[in-house]
Amino acid sequence: QVQLVESGGGLVQAGGSLRLSCAASGRTTSYYAMGWFRQAPGKEREFVAAISWSGGITYYADSVKGRSTISRDNAKNTVYLQMNGLKAEDTAVYYCALRWGAGAATLRNEYEYWGQGTQVTVSS
Repeated sequence: QVQLVESGGGLVQAGGSLRLSCAASGRTTSYYAMGWFRQAPGKEREFVAAISWSGGITYYADSVKGRSTISRDNAKNTVYLQMNGLKAEDTAVYYCALRWGAGAATLRNEYEYWGQGTQVTVSS
Protein backbone atom coordinates (compact mmCIF):
# COMPACT_ATOMS: atom_id res chain seq x y z
CA GLN A 1 0.00 0.00 0.00
CA VAL A 2 0.98 3.59 -0.63
CA GLN A 3 -0.15 6.70 1.23
CA LEU A 4 -0.07 10.16 -0.31
CA VAL A 5 -0.36 13.33 1.75
CA GLU A 6 -0.74 16.74 0.10
CA SER A 7 0.09 20.05 1.74
CA GLY A 8 0.63 23.67 0.80
CA GLY A 9 -2.85 24.70 -0.20
CA GLY A 10 -4.51 27.82 1.09
CA LEU A 11 -6.07 31.15 0.28
CA VAL A 12 -4.15 33.43 -2.06
CA GLN A 13 -4.94 36.55 -4.03
CA ALA A 14 -5.11 36.48 -7.80
CA GLY A 15 -1.63 36.80 -9.25
CA GLY A 16 -0.05 35.13 -6.25
CA SER A 17 1.84 31.85 -5.95
CA LEU A 18 1.58 28.60 -4.06
CA ARG A 19 3.76 25.53 -3.83
CA LEU A 20 1.95 22.27 -3.26
CA SER A 21 3.76 19.22 -1.91
CA CYS A 22 2.82 15.57 -1.93
CA ALA A 23 4.71 13.08 0.22
CA ALA A 24 4.50 9.39 -0.58
CA SER A 25 5.01 6.69 2.02
CA GLY A 26 4.59 2.96 2.29
CA ARG A 27 5.58 0.60 -0.51
CA THR A 28 7.52 3.08 -2.64
CA THR A 29 10.41 0.84 -3.53
CA SER A 30 9.61 0.57 -7.24
CA TYR A 31 9.65 3.14 -10.01
CA TYR A 32 6.60 5.38 -9.99
CA ALA A 33 5.33 8.43 -11.79
CA MET A 34 3.29 11.16 -10.16
CA GLY A 35 0.54 13.49 -11.21
CA TRP A 36 -1.55 16.39 -9.98
CA PHE A 37 -5.26 16.70 -10.65
CA ARG A 38 -7.85 19.18 -9.44
CA GLN A 39 -11.56 19.29 -8.91
CA ALA A 40 -13.62 22.43 -8.68
CA PRO A 41 -17.13 22.41 -7.21
CA GLY A 42 -19.61 20.86 -9.61
CA LYS A 43 -16.92 19.84 -12.08
CA GLU A 44 -15.09 16.67 -13.02
CA ARG A 45 -11.61 16.01 -11.67
CA GLU A 46 -9.17 17.20 -14.30
CA PHE A 47 -5.53 16.70 -15.10
CA VAL A 48 -3.07 19.44 -14.11
CA ALA A 49 0.48 18.10 -14.42
CA ALA A 50 2.48 14.88 -14.42
CA ILE A 51 6.11 13.87 -14.05
CA SER A 52 8.03 10.73 -14.88
CA TRP A 53 10.15 8.80 -12.41
CA SER A 54 13.34 10.47 -13.58
CA GLY A 55 11.76 13.90 -13.71
CA GLY A 56 12.88 14.23 -17.29
CA ILE A 57 9.41 14.13 -18.80
CA THR A 58 6.63 16.44 -17.68
CA TYR A 59 3.15 17.13 -19.00
CA TYR A 60 0.88 20.09 -18.28
CA ALA A 61 -2.71 20.96 -18.93
CA ASP A 62 -3.06 23.90 -21.28
CA SER A 63 -4.82 25.82 -18.52
CA VAL A 64 -1.69 25.86 -16.32
CA LYS A 65 1.11 25.62 -18.89
CA GLY A 66 3.60 28.41 -18.48
CA ARG A 67 2.36 29.21 -14.97
CA SER A 68 3.10 25.96 -13.17
CA THR A 69 6.07 23.68 -12.68
CA ILE A 70 5.99 20.10 -11.47
CA SER A 71 9.11 18.63 -9.90
CA ARG A 72 10.11 15.78 -7.63
CA ASP A 73 12.69 14.74 -5.08
CA ASN A 74 12.97 10.96 -5.12
CA ALA A 75 15.20 10.93 -2.06
CA LYS A 76 12.28 12.44 -0.14
CA ASN A 77 9.53 10.61 -2.06
CA THR A 78 7.95 13.99 -2.64
CA VAL A 79 6.49 15.75 -5.66
CA TYR A 80 5.87 19.47 -5.90
CA LEU A 81 3.63 21.75 -7.91
CA GLN A 82 4.73 25.36 -8.07
CA MET A 83 1.87 27.55 -9.26
CA ASN A 84 2.38 31.17 -10.21
CA GLY A 85 0.08 33.82 -11.57
CA LEU A 86 -2.88 32.18 -9.91
CA LYS A 87 -6.34 32.95 -11.20
CA ALA A 88 -9.78 32.60 -9.69
CA GLU A 89 -10.41 29.67 -12.02
CA ASP A 90 -7.56 27.77 -10.38
CA THR A 91 -9.70 27.45 -7.26
CA ALA A 92 -10.17 23.73 -6.60
CA VAL A 93 -9.17 20.83 -4.45
CA TYR A 94 -5.83 19.59 -5.71
CA TYR A 95 -5.02 15.88 -5.57
CA CYS A 96 -1.76 14.11 -6.14
CA ALA A 97 -1.70 10.63 -7.60
CA LEU A 98 0.81 7.83 -8.08
CA ARG A 99 1.14 5.22 -10.79
CA TRP A 100 3.62 2.33 -10.92
CA GLY A 101 6.11 2.58 -13.73
CA ALA A 102 8.51 5.19 -14.94
CA GLY A 103 6.32 6.95 -17.47
CA ALA A 104 4.16 9.98 -16.78
CA ALA A 105 0.47 9.85 -17.61
CA THR A 106 -2.39 12.29 -18.00
CA LEU A 107 -5.48 10.14 -17.50
CA ARG A 108 -7.11 9.60 -14.12
CA ASN A 109 -7.58 5.87 -14.65
CA GLU A 110 -3.84 5.38 -15.14
CA TYR A 111 -3.16 6.15 -11.48
CA GLU A 112 -3.44 3.61 -8.69
CA TYR A 113 -3.22 5.77 -5.57
CA TRP A 114 -4.66 9.14 -4.62
CA GLY A 115 -4.20 11.59 -1.79
CA GLN A 116 -6.98 13.25 0.17
CA GLY A 117 -6.52 16.60 -1.52
CA THR A 118 -5.61 20.11 -0.49
CA GLN A 119 -7.82 23.15 -1.04
CA VAL A 120 -6.56 26.04 -3.15
CA THR A 121 -8.69 29.16 -3.13
CA VAL A 122 -7.79 32.16 -5.28
CA SER A 123 -9.57 35.39 -4.48
CA SER A 124 -10.07 37.90 -7.26
